Amino acid sequence: MVDPGSREQVMQVCNLQDYFRSTIDEVLLRQRVDVDPHAAHYVVNLLTLYSRSDELYEDGGDCYGIRPLALMMVDATEAETVEQRNTILQRIGDVALFVSSFFADSMATKAVDIDYYIHMGGNVYGSLSDEVRGTFRGNAFSSIYGELASKFQVLVDVLNEIKEGPIKKDANLLRTYDVWLKTGSRRAMNILKQNGVVPIGHAGMPSH
Repeated sequence: MVDPGSREQVMQVCNLQDYFRSTIDEVLLRQRVDVDPHAAHYVVNLLTLYSRSDELYEDGGDCYGIRPLALMMVDATEAETVEQRNTILQRIGDVALFVSSFFADSMATKAVDIDYYIHMGGNVYGSLSDEVRGTFRGNAFSSIYGELASKFQVLVDVLNEIKEGPIKKDANLLRTYDVWLKTGSRRAMNILKQNGVVPIGHAGMPSH
C-alpha cells in the first residue's frame, strides 16, 4: 500500500488479506516485537477493509472525508445504546490507527499531530477492552482491544514500515525527529540513527 500522493507504483497482489497477513508477520519479525496473533489478525482485517475508500471515508452530504475524532467522540457520548457507543469507539480506534500509520507525514501542518491520534486511539481501545469484558464473545474481544491499546505505538511503527519499507532513504529528518519527540517511536529513532542523527531529548510517549 502507498500514500495517495506517492509516485510509487501500486503493487498488484492476488489476495489483499493474504498480502497484509504475510507482510505484517515479516515486519513484526524484522522489528523484533511481539504482538498477540489475534490482535495482528484484527489489524489485517482492518487494512483489508480500509483499502476500500468508501469504508474509510464518510459522506456527510456537504463534505466527503474522514470525520474528525473529536466529533466521533461526541457521537459516542450521545449514542442511545451501549452497542452503538462501542461501535463508534471501535471506529475511532480503527481510524486513529490507520491514519497515524499511513498519513503521519501529512499531519505536520495540521492542527493536531500524530501524538493526538496515538493517544486517542490507545485510550479508546483501552476503554473498549473494559467495556466489552464480561461475556464469552466480549472476553475474546476484550483481550484484543487491550493488546491494541498497549501496543498501539508498536503497531503504528509496523504499519509505517509496510507503507515505506524497512529503510526510509529520503526521510525528512526534522519531521522524523519531531515524530520521535512526540511519540517515542522506535522506528523513528532507528531512521534517525541510520541517517547519522543521534536523538537527544526525551520522547513524549514511551515506545514498547
